[in-house]
Amino acid sequence: MGLRSFFDRIEPNFTKGGKYEKLFPIYEMVESFIYTPKTVTSVAPHARSYVDMKRIMTYVVIATIPCILFGMWNTGYQANSALAAMGPEAATGWRIAILQMLGISQDPASLFGNFAHGFLYFLPIYVTTLVVGGIWEVLFATVRGHEVNEGFLVTSMLYTLIMPASAPLWQVALGISFGVVIGKEVFGGTGKNFLNPALVGRAFLYFAYPANMSGDAIWTPVDGFSGATALAVSAADGYQQLASEGITWMSAFYGTIQGSFGETSTLACALGLIFLLTTRIANFRLILGCLGGMIGFSLLLNVIGSDTNPMFAMPWYWHLVLGGYAFGLVFMVTEPVSASHTNTGRYIYGALIGVMVVLIRVINPAFPEGMMLAILFGNVFAPLIDHFVVQANIKRRARRV
Repeated sequence: MGLRSFFDRIEPNFTKGGKYEKLFPIYEMVESFIYTPKTVTSVAPHARSYVDMKRIMTYVVIATIPCILFGMWNTGYQANSALAAMGPEAATGWRIAILQMLGISQDPASLFGNFAHGFLYFLPIYVTTLVVGGIWEVLFATVRGHEVNEGFLVTSMLYTLIMPASAPLWQVALGISFGVVIGKEVFGGTGKNFLNPALVGRAFLYFAYPANMSGDAIWTPVDGFSGATALAVSAADGYQQLASEGITWMSAFYGTIQGSFGETSTLACALGLIFLLTTRIANFRLILGCLGGMIGFSLLLNVIGSDTNPMFAMPWYWHLVLGGYAFGLVFMVTEPVSASHTNTGRYIYGALIGVMVVLIRVINPAFPEGMMLAILFGNVFAPLIDHFVVQANIKRRARRV
């Protein structure tokens, strides 16, 4: 039973004479928030789908919940593990003071302690993103005389989840400002941008502040704790070396490794993908194309091999669980505005991103990660892909005539 059917079935219980008549205002508010947009198309030739902007954005945010919850726990777990290894003298800062004041354990074996510690890193970044990005959204909406669009709720969440927990808040504010203004608003706002605004903001920080955002060093937010990321270790010594770093394929799949909030757990991303596919918010052609491109090109490089570059030997299933591939696949590749809109084009678009992410990771030694750049590259070519697909369809139909 879908949520729409569920609400339709229980509604009589809340109306006049119903079992829960007094709770009808609350029911009406919840139902309106999830299903009723401020404006709907009612003219017959145009009313073709029950899916509206508010529902799409709500479902995408719901799909990120597994990544949010696991990201908070894992961030706290990595921080508490680092503190346990470095000793009590490393436990400084306002977050530690709050945890100690509340009597919350900093033992990495404590589920709640890890979650609470990670929450104290997640919340400031998310609030900064909401406030700064929201100001830009309201400003442009006011100037244009438009309503503030729900699309920013998704942008703010995705941007937060691809940020490292150690990112300074002023950089968070600068990145989301660049992403919203340059990546979206200058093109007309939500639905008119050809680049993913969350990735535009992240890419700006990536190139403007490479010391903090390059992905070479791990992002465990503890002063004095350092190390290399899984992809950096693989690029230097091969993926076989990950075992000596305590990283197995299963730990990478579950997500108990260092990384930004949302990118570490392939399992959490898979849960979000199941929800998006079930609700038909994500298009499966984009997923298949991206997986096919990544797997096919990885196998090709495995066959070619290299005596000097150990990344040639990395199997596709390691590319799947390392870095931001899984998160990008689920929440960025499937983003409907910046992706291809034709069915054939979606396969090509996804495959292009899958090939590019492996190409960047393996061939280009300057970038240990590649998903962000590959998706932005795909965004740029999506209109061109659709153009050639449409032209091919026109020529094929012309030949039939």
